[in-house]
Amino acid sequence: MTDSTAFVPAASGAAVVVDPTGLHARPAVKLTKLAKGFEATIRLRAGGEGNWVNAKSPNAVMKMKARSGEVLNFEAAGSDAEQAVLALVALVERNFDD
Repeated sequence: MTDSTAFVPAASGAAVVVDPTGLHARPAVKLTKLAKGFEATIRLRAGGEGNWVNAKSPNAVMKMKARSGEVLNFEAAGSDAEQAVLALVALVERNFDD
């Protein structure tokens, strides 16, 4: 899902990782589990640069190694894209419900 020419986002959003240990395994699983609840295709990346990854893939999300203070950018396409982005941004802003 790194080919940006084939992906046309219907919604986008961003949130800052506030957990001191960054986006480690537990929050990555929470994020991907929430993302899988939506039909939309959802991708994210850490910071303004870098590769987009599938937000529904725990391995891809963990491999990003997003650090504390880094911005997670979300994009989604599909019928529930707006709801998906709002829910994921809210989860990150709540520090993954910690």
